Order: sequence, then C-alpha cells, then structure tokens
Amino acid sequence: MNNHLQEFNYQDAFSRNIGWVTEAEQQVLQSKRVAIAGVGGVGGVHLLTLTRLGIGNFNIADLDIFEQGNFNRQAGAFMHTVGRQKVEVMEEMAKGINPSLDIQSFANGVSFDNIDAFLDGVDLYIDGLDFFVLDIRRAVFAACAEKGIPAITAAPLGMGTAFLNFLPGKMTFEEYFRLEGRSAEEQQLLFMLGLSPLILQKKYLADHSRVRFGNKKAPSTPMACELCAGVAATNALKILLRRGDVVAAPHGLHFDAYLNVLKKTWRPWGNNNPIQKLMFLVAKRFIDKAGASEIEEAPPLLTPLERVLDKARWAPSGDNTQPWKFEILDDASFRIHASDTRDWCFYDLNGQASQIAVGALLETISIAASGEKLAAKFTRQASAPEDKPVIDVELVPSDQGPSPLLPYIPVRCTNRRPFQSTPLTSIQKRELEQCLGSDYKVIWIEGEHRKQMAKLLFDSAEIRLTTEEGYRVHSQIIEWDKQFSETKIPDQAVGFDAFTLKLMRWSMQSWQRVQFLNKYLAGTLAPRIQLDLLPGRKCSAHFILLAKNELTDIDDFLAGGRLLQRFWLTATKLGLQFQPEMTPLIFSRYVADGEPFTENENARATAKQVAENLSGFLEGANVRRAAYMGRLGHGPMPQARSIRLPLAALCTRPPA
Repeated sequence: MNNHLQEFNYQDAFSRNIGWVTEAEQQVLQSKRVAIAGVGGVGGVHLLTLTRLGIGNFNIADLDIFEQGNFNRQAGAFMHTVGRQKVEVMEEMAKGINPSLDIQSFANGVSFDNIDAFLDGVDLYIDGLDFFVLDIRRAVFAACAEKGIPAITAAPLGMGTAFLNFLPGKMTFEEYFRLEGRSAEEQQLLFMLGLSPLILQKKYLADHSRVRFGNKKAPSTPMACELCAGVAATNALKILLRRGDVVAAPHGLHFDAYLNVLKKTWRPWGNNNPIQKLMFLVAKRFIDKAGASEIEEAPPLLTPLERVLDKARWAPSGDNTQPWKFEILDDASFRIHASDTRDWCFYDLNGQASQIAVGALLETISIAASGEKLAAKFTRQASAPEDKPVIDVELVPSDQGPSPLLPYIPVRCTNRRPFQSTPLTSIQKRELEQCLGSDYKVIWIEGEHRKQMAKLLFDSAEIRLTTEEGYRVHSQIIEWDKQFSETKIPDQAVGFDAFTLKLMRWSMQSWQRVQFLNKYLAGTLAPRIQLDLLPGRKCSAHFILLAKNELTDIDDFLAGGRLLQRFWLTATKLGLQFQPEMTPLIFSRYVADGEPFTENENARATAKQVAENLSGFLEGANVRRAAYMGRLGHGPMPQARSIRLPLAALCTRPPA
C-alpha cells in the first residue's frame, strides 16, 4: 500500500481535467470537502465521479450492507462485496482512484445525533439517501440551510434525472417541498412531485405494479444513476469554483434520455403552487384507487419444477383465457388439466383454438425446462375427454443447454397496432422457416398482396362485429380501464383510439346498443379500419403456417400449437412484433365443415366470401392444412398487454 501512495501523483492523475478547469481551479477542488449521505445507488456514483474530478476530501454516511438486489445500479455492488458495509467498500474504491483522499466515514449512517459532525467543514452536500428516507433527509437539508452549505439533490427517475439546487439565501428544501404536517405517504408523493413536476418518466413505465409507495419500493436503472452523477458533479464544480450559471430552486432541470427530452422546470412556491396542489390531489386519488401500498411480492420459487411452471404460464391463449390448471404430483412431475372454450366462444371451433393454445403451453414448458437442465416428456391420457384433455408431464435431466428462445417467453406478446412496412430480410425469413422443421411451411403474403389480405381481414371483421355470438364473446374478454390484465385483454391493448374506445365501451353494455350503432352510425367502420384494414397494410408481412397434411385430431392441433410458439418466440427474438389473424381461418373452417356458426344470414354469406378469398392465398391447399395466420413487422413494444394469473392461482397444489 505504501508503494502505491508513493507512486500516486495528484497532478498526473487528474491532468486530463485541465483545459475544462485551470490548474489553479484543480488545486481548489483538491482542497474542498463534499458530504454525501447514502453511497449506494446515486451516492456511490457521486463519490467516484467527484473523486475523479479531483475532490480531495469527503464525509460519507451509510448504514447498509451490499446485497444482490443492489447489482443493477450500485457502483460498489459485486459478488465479492455482498454482506460488506457500503461505506467501507466505497472508501476502498475511491482510495483506489486517489489514495491521498481524506474520507470520514459514518458507518451508522447520518442521524439526528451526528448531523453536525457529518457536516463539519463541508463545502457542499450531495443527497444520496434512499427516496423513502424523508425524516433524516429533511433534517440534513435544514442543517445545510442553517449552516450556509449548498445542497444538491439529483433524483434517478426512469432513465433520466431530475435535479434541484438549494443554495444559501434562496428557497430552502422545506419551503419547496412543503412536507411539514403531512403523513408519510403524502410526504413521499409530495417529494416525487417536487422532484419531477413534469413526471416525464411515467410515459414509459412498463409495469406500474412495481411502484409500491406503501412497501417503499420502486424500480431503478443504472443509466439514471450515472446521469445523476454527471449532472450533480457538474453543478458541484460550478458551485465550488463559483463559475457558471447555477439553477436554484424553485427552478430545476429534468433530463430524460429515453424520451430525448430536456426540460427546465419552475414551480414558484414549490408544492404550494396551484398546479402542484392539483397534481397532488389527482396522484393521491390514483394511488389510493390502485391500492399500491397493499401490493405484496410473490414468494420466491424454490424448486426447478416451480420455476418451469412459472415461465410456462406465459404461454399464449385465445383472449388470455389460460385454459389449463397444473396439478403438482412431486418434485419432477405434474399434470396439466386443460379445457376448451367451445361452449361459449364461437372462435373456438370444436375446441381447436384451445388445443393450439395447449400445444403452445407444451412447447413453453419444454423451453422453460431447458433453463433448468431438464427435458419435458408429455403423455396425453387417452381416456380423458377431448374437451378436457389431461397431459402428464415428467421432467428428466438433460445435457442440453438452455434454449436460445428461453429469455423471450415472458417478452412475447400480441401487438394490435400498425407496424412499420419494412420488408423482412431473407435471414429473418429463413430463421422463421427453419424453426418449424419439415412438417410445416410458411406462406408469406408481402408487398402489394398485403392490401388484399387487409381487405380480407376487413371483411372478416364485419362478421365479428355484427353477430350476437361475437358480441357475447367480446363482452366477456375485455377488462376496462386497464393497462394490464391477468385474465382478459386490457382495453388499452385493444388498439383503438380514445374516441372509438369510449364508443365501444358504451355500445358493449348491451346487444341492442351494438345493433343501434351498427344500423344508424356505421358502428363497425371505425373498429374495422383501426383493427384490421390499417394494421393489415402496415406490416412487414402476413403469414400462414401450412402443414403437409390436414389437421384432423387433437394431437395435430397440439403439435401445431408447439410449432406456433416456436415461430412466435423466434419472431420475438428477431425483434419483430406479432399479431394473430385467426378469424378468416376460423370462419373458413366453419364454411368447410358446413357448420352454421351464427343465425345471422348476412354473416354466413360473408363467411363464404371470406373462405373463397382466403383460398387464393393457400396455394391450392385445403383450408384444413392451415394451422395459424398472423402478421409480423417492426415497431415499438406495446405499452399495454395481457399478463397472466400468478402460479399459485393455476396450481391445484400451490407452490411451496
């Protein structure tokens, strides 16, 4: 260690700073002392960034130890530091950069009893405390205001940072946030609104359930922590060297790298601003309604079988019906009790759609098992009725590694929005075709032929929207005012614009309303354009999965479902968006089988025309050879989607 101290040269170590600062300013920075409370997420990166800037003295405080849950964002979190004090690890890391540092560490954290010692001789305070630690935060900022110490807070929000300076003689932390006399939950909300008056990050939050004010948990990203450190260190430089424009509360900055947006914020009177008061009331009602404080984390999954099933539950199923239950028999085997929806869903012709879904479940189980170095063996019980199939599953050791499709099981989803029209590459098409093996081929509908397919989908949609049988299904499968749904399709994922969605919600209250809308207000036109015609044109390609032989029994449809899931997961792996387009195929099968699926004569006549037009895409093949239809393309991931029931709700013997 002494050799390193002798070898270290401050001027050489920080010589690349010279130019942006002068040599004299670098010496000033070396003489300064910065206090940082919390050296985990943002605080740890603050410490290392300021050390590299050449700050020579620090007071750091943190009472926590490193855990694996810190790995996504905390500079000192490694496997070899798990269980060690954060201040100890971060002091070592900082002194690894500058061995001559003077660091005063407060291993019991900053408290009401040691605030004076923590701020002794300090030129600047930077806030690195956990978001939910408000009492001591308020006390530290109050002490800074009393002692005339500039104080900085840079909040990691989403993939950006919201930044505030509290300077001597200007608006204080308490004058801005107005937390006095509020409950703990209200203080958290006011702190968030004050940090981020524009709430930019809300626009791309993928899972709102992960924001748990009541449980004092929120998601984080490493990018946000790094951005915080850059902004905070830049302002630290300006404050300590007394140069450059320093924005002070009630002015602030919010930069969001995900949205490519930089906003200057200004809230006169802070959270007493009328706009802030209104935002507080709206946000509080939303949180109270969502019951965010009551959300509890699922217990950890202990066995390989449970982990396999937890991934398997993400298999696709028509309208998110999830027609299966799992009976856990022992640590290596379970039983699938499946069912179909033919008794109420006229899209489930003879249970075939449900059988394809169960086949997709089997393939998902197989892929999930590969992640546990297991293989899945399936045995369908021949004595079980066809509408309630029972499949025994045994997990056995395997030498094969994880499937490359494994990470995409929970990512795969349906996207009903228009895609980009960029054609698929030959490499993408070849990989999609190869995943099906030799028993299936892909019919691609591309280029100008997409217009014909869009027209076919447009005509098929008329059947969906003008039959009472279709109405009965649609009235059961949509969950309103939802971004995510465990058992249905959330209305935000349907694909309508706001006006059409409101009109649809009104009409779905009764079949009579639907008839009125269709008869007098051309009620099918807007949804058919938005859900079928435009998406049908706006995609890279449509596809039809065609088997060598006709699909005649349940085993054929189970096998087709397995291939479909491989195809869908491969598309997801290739970065493609995916939407099933099964209604033309379903109605064509009704026509081929001579089954009167509706009492609506016009709909039956349209179905015959749809069947005739679909046959033009099948290259002379019988419609009974077609297993699946859909479209692919490039585009953003949907922000709303169907999710799945928790594993415990799908198991007849809940996970341990």
